[in-house]
Amino acid sequence: MKSSSLKTLRAFAALAALTIVTFSAQAQTGAARTGYAKANGISYYYEISGKGEPLLLLHGGLGSTDMFKPIMPAFTEHRQVIAVDLLGHGRTELGSRKINLPEIAADIALVLKQLGYKNLDVMGYSFGGGVAFRLAVQHPEMVRRLALVSAGFASEGFYAEMREQQKQMNAGFAEQMKQTPMYTAYAAVAPKPDDFPRLLQAMGDLMREQYDYSADVKKLAMPTMLIFGDSDMYRPEHIVEFYKLLGGGLRDAGWNRETMSKNRLAIIPDQTHYDIFFSPKLVATALPFLDGVSGSKSWAEVSQP
Repeated sequence: MKSSSLKTLRAFAALAALTIVTFSAQAQTGAARTGYAKANGISYYYEISGKGEPLLLLHGGLGSTDMFKPIMPAFTEHRQVIAVDLLGHGRTELGSRKINLPEIAADIALVLKQLGYKNLDVMGYSFGGGVAFRLAVQHPEMVRRLALVSAGFASEGFYAEMREQQKQMNAGFAEQMKQTPMYTAYAAVAPKPDDFPRLLQAMGDLMREQYDYSADVKKLAMPTMLIFGDSDMYRPEHIVEFYKLLGGGLRDAGWNRETMSKNRLAIIPDQTHYDIFFSPKLVATALPFLDGVSGSKSWAEVSQP
């Protein structure tokens, strides 16, 4: 096997191992309401837990809602969380469609409407961040606040070597990956475990596509937060460009924050693409924004007697 292919396998296996850890590390804090909702021929699995303002969580590629188990209690403590297994992932069937971000976003909009949600906050990680982005672009009326975690706006945002590794993914990896925790996790809940090679092929096809959503970034009218690890798979230049397209980082905020952008950028230290999704730092970073609150004060406020 080529060294680049081995690196790709190791990268996905590492992510899968983390997924297994997150699933077993979380003690259940209460029964979630689970079920399936049909959208464009696909039965999407969902879990609803907690009480409060609704928050949609969308997981990363080759994972499932279980990826968020370690940090879920921090969200469900005062938010109602809707977590959905995306097309071909977790407990949701793969079907015969290709994996396409705009189409999956359209599906998620239908799922939310069936569940009775007209407007809610959304946080998506990696692959789920891409779906969250498309949901906000295609159905802006449904998204109140948007948090995108380790998700870029264009395929050129990745480091070149990572992009090449992504392109190597295909069905041919299935046999080798049956020895990894990733396959074990997938087979434990998938409606059709034998679909694993097709899932790898479909995700590889998605990652081989060239895309650039820069024009759509400017359509995001809702408050948006970008969150990345300081050792993420995206180039720093891409991260900064993303924030600038949102209207951030274009000028000084002013002494009293009077010209500050409504959108936010967070670079979390000591985090990578493969561990940011279960980090307590992610909760501490995203939750205040999603709640619409700020812990910061202006110089004038703190200097008052």
